[in-house]
Amino acid sequence: MKLNYYRVIGLINLLLLNVLFASAQNDRNDSSLYYNQVNTYVNPVLPGDHPDPTLLKVGDDFYHCGSSFHFAPYLPIYHSKDLVHWEIISRVVPPPKAGFVTDRPSAGIWQGAITHFYGSYWVYFSANGQWFSKAASPKGPWSDPVQVKGNPKTGPLGYDNSIFVDDDGKPYMVIKNGQKTNRLQALGRDGQLTDTVINLDWINAKLQYSWAEGPVMCKRNGIYYYFPAGDVSGGQYVLKATSLTADSTKWERLGEFFKPITDTKVGFRRPNHIAAPIQLADGSWWTIGQSYERVGDDDWYGMGRQTALYPVIWEGDRPWGMAPTAAPIERPALSQAGILWRSVQSDYFENDSLNLAWHFLSKKAATQYSLSARKGWMRLLPDTARAHLVQKETDHYYTAVTRVNLNATDTAGKAGIYLTNGNQMVTVQLYSGYNNGKKIIFKLDTAIGSIANPFGNNVWLKIERKEHQLTAYASGDGNNWVVVGTPISAVSLDKVQPNYNSWVGTSVGLFAEGKPADFDFFICKDGFSSLPAVGYSNYFGVEKVKQVSRNSVTNISAKGGWFMISGVELGKGKRTASQVEVVASSRSGRNLEIWLDDLTMGKLIATIPVTATGGESNWKAFKKAVKNISGHHDVFIKFPAGSEQVTYIHSIRFLPVK
Repeated sequence: MKLNYYRVIGLINLLLLNVLFASAQNDRNDSSLYYNQVNTYVNPVLPGDHPDPTLLKVGDDFYHCGSSFHFAPYLPIYHSKDLVHWEIISRVVPPPKAGFVTDRPSAGIWQGAITHFYGSYWVYFSANGQWFSKAASPKGPWSDPVQVKGNPKTGPLGYDNSIFVDDDGKPYMVIKNGQKTNRLQALGRDGQLTDTVINLDWINAKLQYSWAEGPVMCKRNGIYYYFPAGDVSGGQYVLKATSLTADSTKWERLGEFFKPITDTKVGFRRPNHIAAPIQLADGSWWTIGQSYERVGDDDWYGMGRQTALYPVIWEGDRPWGMAPTAAPIERPALSQAGILWRSVQSDYFENDSLNLAWHFLSKKAATQYSLSARKGWMRLLPDTARAHLVQKETDHYYTAVTRVNLNATDTAGKAGIYLTNGNQMVTVQLYSGYNNGKKIIFKLDTAIGSIANPFGNNVWLKIERKEHQLTAYASGDGNNWVVVGTPISAVSLDKVQPNYNSWVGTSVGLFAEGKPADFDFFICKDGFSSLPAVGYSNYFGVEKVKQVSRNSVTNISAKGGWFMISGVELGKGKRTASQVEVVASSRSGRNLEIWLDDLTMGKLIATIPVTATGGESNWKAFKKAVKNISGHHDVFIKFPAGSEQVTYIHSIRFLPVK
């Protein structure tokens, strides 16, 4: 029954793709299109905490910004060439210029509406009022924040506003305050409000859309579309009119924007807070939107509001957002231009500045580090509080590794790997510290494990996450590891907390307390540790299989299939990959291909012959030498054409040069 179910789902997925993109597929071979190329994606494209997304298209480039809350530096700008692969290129507001920003969970900066008008890039945001910064390029530098001036006729400027630019280039602020204030007002060349107010308070006068949050607008064929969100828990709606008018009789309420969810495996609740839909050169329309993740009783709300990419389908003058699905969706017909899948970034601290993916949980913490105190290391400089350096967690499976130098002489001194949820009430710590002697300590709330530290002041630390289970290790050389305590459940970290974890998601990174500590590097998805196949970020033609002995991935089509594990770190310098190892079972011989970064524009690094193992539950490690492999990569595992469900892959890992 299980196999038949997945075959049916696979056929439904292909049918859906055929319906949505039939004209694009008529001249292409189906096998080449899907099984041998990466022409599909699965959501979310911005995994982890990316709330209130806004989207801007300028030429062939796309930019994203949203609410950054208390994470500083504020307002990261993401760039993409294909709407699927994203990279951070700047941060708009540095802590020294954010004296007006309230510095605590659930506060900080909301909105982050990125736009382009009058020859400049602008980001409008709310933090004790409405503000904007502008730049000649999204890469910055961004101007000091300027407060938007209101007046009695405008009314409160509120929060979660957006910017709509009409066909004639005239920009408008789409204003939302409380539940019942929804207005439009033009912007002048100085970025300030001008002209008269277009009052749309009737839109939610009877709370038709709960909070009518995060309203955005677009225009198509002379028709204006207004999209309010319900509230943080879901719901997205749409209205249309042939002119920008306050007259409610000229607007038509079209109802829900997204098609109903029918995929029981999707894992994400109703999306909302969409960005204004945009049109590509090929005529297709797209938007991005946020939602929380939960699969049955398996709660991942703690990761925050994750951002997904949705095709927009038009039925005449009526737009529909594609229903969320766990199935592959045909991606926009654009090149990714070398940008990798969004994931936690590695950092060897060899540059004069931090990777832009890093953030701090307070403005003060943004001053408590140094990249110059010890060349090639990052020094955290705590005072009476904890110093930290973190990124937004993006995966359910990873192995985070660091090397820390600390002489722990009392219980106050500690340094290591750190995870915290949005309201910072639940934390995970694996650290070098002191407790009746030097120890390696692993803790989450009252769950604590420790071992004596035989390694000295320089210690390698590693946390392995397999969904909600965390396992800790320590080492003196990065090769021989000792388990620290017993595995700890991270359910309290991953589940929803009051006020949706202060509206933000989990962060992962480094911390120090009591005294300065030096860190040689930080890696989140260590390629020299086992990478579970079920932890993939993108796929086509495969399924996850729950077997008695091990979870695995197999192909469900005779045409083959592939899956991708994002953001794998394969070392640098002398510590690079010399072999790749796949743990698999197989009923008959098959070759597996290992690619880096893409299946056509990427690099084929190994073809691994997998011989029959005597059954699905008989596992064997298959190895193949690789050459000159290092750096940060998306790793693809490709099944060959042939009988489906013949080979099962449990994990992949790389072996370092000895």
